[in-house]
This record gives sequence, structure tokens and C-alpha cells, in this order.
Amino acid sequence: MKTAFDDLRKNPLHQYQSDANGEKQVVKVYVGELLIAKMIKLKKSVRYFGVEGYQNYLLETKID
Repeated sequence: MKTAFDDLRKNPLHQYQSDANGEKQVVKVYVGELLIAKMIKLKKSVRYFGVEGYQNYLLETKID
């Protein structure tokens, strides 16, 4: 999921938001108002989450 998450985050059609609080870092990826992926980094642990069908958002073109 790491590579897919980076592809989602770097896609020019998506926005992302990063928050850090002490040892915890959260990065959220959005398409418009829809949250499609999230990464949580806590100490040495990194966890990735994606909505069902997140692969559809890996495309470079706008999805209708």
C-alpha cells in the first residue's frame, strides 16, 4: 500500500493534509471532500488505510 499511497498523494487531482502531534503523524488524501486514503505513523509503526476501490483513484484522469 505504500507505493499506492504515494501515487495517490502525488496525483495532481488529489489534495492531501498532514498533521503531526508529538510522535504521531497522520497524512490524509482527499478527492474533493471524499477521504480516500490515510497513513498513520506512530513511533516506528506505519499503517496505511484506503477506501474500498481506492485503485480507481490511481488514474491520472478525472473519474465521473
